[in-house]
Amino acid sequence: MAVFFLRQFASLDHDFSRMLSIVVQIQCITAIPVISGFLSELQILNSEIGRLAISSSFVCDICYWFIVTIKYGTYLTSTKSVGVTIGSGISSCLLFLFIMYVVHPAALWAIQHTAEGKPVQEIYICGALLTLLFCGFMGEVIGLNAIVVAFLVGLAIPDGPPLGAALVDKLDCFASVVLLPILYIIGGLRTDVYAIQKMKNLGSILLIVCVSFCGKIVGALLPLLFCRMPFRDALSLGLIMNCKGNIELALLINWKLLNALSDECFTIMVITLVVTTALVTPIVKALYDPSMRFLAYKRRTLLHHRNDEELRIMACIHKQDNVLAILNLLTASNPTETSCIDLVVLHLVKLVGQASSVLVSHMPREKPSKHASQSEKIFNVFSKFEEAFRGKLTVHCYKGISPYATMHNDVCYLALEKRTTFIILPFHKQWIIGETTESTFAFKQLNKNVLEKAPCSVGVLIDRGNQKKFWCGYMKESIYQVAVFFFGGTDDREALAYARRMSEQPNVHVTLFHFSSIADIIGGTERSKMLDTQVLSDFRLNAFRNNRVSYKDEMVMNGKDVISVIECMESSYDLVMVGRRHANSQLMAELQKWKQGELGIVGEILVSLSTGAKTSILVVQQQTRYWGSCDPDEITPLRRIHK
Repeated sequence: MAVFFLRQFASLDHDFSRMLSIVVQIQCITAIPVISGFLSELQILNSEIGRLAISSSFVCDICYWFIVTIKYGTYLTSTKSVGVTIGSGISSCLLFLFIMYVVHPAALWAIQHTAEGKPVQEIYICGALLTLLFCGFMGEVIGLNAIVVAFLVGLAIPDGPPLGAALVDKLDCFASVVLLPILYIIGGLRTDVYAIQKMKNLGSILLIVCVSFCGKIVGALLPLLFCRMPFRDALSLGLIMNCKGNIELALLINWKLLNALSDECFTIMVITLVVTTALVTPIVKALYDPSMRFLAYKRRTLLHHRNDEELRIMACIHKQDNVLAILNLLTASNPTETSCIDLVVLHLVKLVGQASSVLVSHMPREKPSKHASQSEKIFNVFSKFEEAFRGKLTVHCYKGISPYATMHNDVCYLALEKRTTFIILPFHKQWIIGETTESTFAFKQLNKNVLEKAPCSVGVLIDRGNQKKFWCGYMKESIYQVAVFFFGGTDDREALAYARRMSEQPNVHVTLFHFSSIADIIGGTERSKMLDTQVLSDFRLNAFRNNRVSYKDEMVMNGKDVISVIECMESSYDLVMVGRRHANSQLMAELQKWKQGELGIVGEILVSLSTGAKTSILVVQQQTRYWGSCDPDEITPLRRIHK
C-alpha cells in the first residue's frame, strides 16, 4: 500500500504537492502544552511524563521555528529587495530587544512593588495587556505573526503570582469560554466531509500522517529505552508527542483563510487531528499510571521501624495555622540522639498562572527580610524547632506549587525520594472561633489521593485550634496526654507502634483503650488477630515497666458502648490516635450508622462527637502496598529489594 502511494506522488499536481508540504509542517509540530482538553483529562501535565513531554515539545518546536525563520529569511531574500530584507530583519531584532529589555524588566518591577499576598494593581494588568496589543500590532506591521509575538511577550512576563496569576484570572475565563469555542466552531463549519473526492489525495495525506506518527513513536522509544525507562512509559510519551491541539487547529484555519489549503486537504487534516487525539487519550490512560512509580521496595511503617535507626517523617503544610499541632506531634514523637528524626517540611501551594508544577528546595536568605513570604514564615518556625532539638532532629524544607488535582504527586514523589516512613497531613476542616468549621474540598481530595497512593504510612492530623505549646514547654515538665483506641487490624497496630515510641518521651503519658468483648464482634482474619495479640502483649509488658503508660480494657457489646467511652473522655487528652480502617464486623456495622467518611468509621465519630474540644486526633493508616506484597498483614514481603 505504501509503495502504491509513493508511486502516486510523481503524478500529483503542483498545488496539491504544495499542500502536502504544509501537511508535513503540521506533522513536524510536536504536542505543545496547549492541548488543554487532552492534558486536563489525563492529568499528565504535572506528572513525570507530562513534564518530560513539555520539555521535549519545546526542544522540537524551537528547532521547527528556527527552520521556519531560515525559510522566511530565504523567501525575503529571493522575492524582495535587499533594503526590505535588511529592514525586516532589523525591525524584528528591535522588537525582540524591546520585549527582552523593556517588557521583562517592567514586569519584574511591577512584581517587586506588589506586597506578598496582596492583589496586583489594575494599572499593571492594563499595562501588560496594552503592551501585548502593541507588540502584536508591531509584529504584524513588520511581517511577523501576532501569535508568535504574543508567545514571546508571555515568556517575558514571569509566571505565577502576583502578575502572572492575575493575568490568568483576568483572561482565562474569556479565552476558554469565549475564544476557544469560537475557534472550534470555525474549524467545524469549514470542515466539509463531502469535499473529499480523490482517494489518491486522501491516501497521500494519511501516509504522511502515519509515517510521522510511527517515526515520533520510534524516535521517543529508542533513547528512552536506552536510558532504561519502562517500555509502557516510553510508549506513552511517544503517543503524547503525536497529539495536536489548539495551535495546530488555528494554523490550519489560518492557512485555509489564506487559500493555502483546499477544502479537501483541510477536511482531511482536521479529521486526522481529531481522530489521532481521540485514539491516543484512552491508550495513554491505560498505559500510564503515575501512582505505580510511588511503590516502595520494602516496608516503610512505624511498626517495622527499628528503635536504633533514623525516623523519616514528612509534614505537609497548607498555611501557618497547621504548624503548631504538627510541632507538638513531632515533639511527642521522641526525637533522640540514637533515633533522631529526619523531617521534611513540604509547603503545598496552589498552582496559579504557570504551565507546570514546581517542587523546589527552600534556600534561606542571607539577610532576613521585612517582607517574608508565607513559605519563609513557616520554614523559619521549623528552623527554630530544629535549633531546639539540635542533634536530635534535622529539617529539610521544600515548596511544592501544583494544582490541587495533582498535588498528591508531589507529596508521594518526595516521600519516595526521601524514603519517608510517615506522612503527616492536615485535615481538610479547620476549627475556628465559635465552634464552626471551614472545609476545603480540594484538601479533602488531596488527602484521599495521598492515602490511596502513598509509599509509606500516613497520618491525618485533626487540629481543633486550641493547642497548647507543648513543643516550647516540654523541658519545663509540660505533660502531653495521649490516648490510643485499639480495635484491631493493621492501622490500629500502626497507631499503637507510634504510641509506643511516644511513651519513651519523658513528658508524654500514653493510655491505651483496648476495645474487646466476650462475643466475637470485632472482625479480622485469624492471622490479623494473632498479630493483634502479639502487639498488645508487647505493649502491656511495656506498660508494667513504665509508669507513664497505662492500659484500659474496655468491654463493649455494641456501638452505643463505644460511643459512651468516647463521650466520657471529654477533653482529658491532648491527642487521640486511632487506625483508619477496620475489618467488617457487627460492631463496625453498628458504628457505621453514626458516621462514615474518609477518616474511617471511628475517626469520623471522634471528629463529630468532640467538636470544640482541645483534643487533637491523629487517624493513622499503615502502608497499603509495596513491591512483592500480597498480604497486608504480613510482616515481611515475599521478595525484598532494598531501595
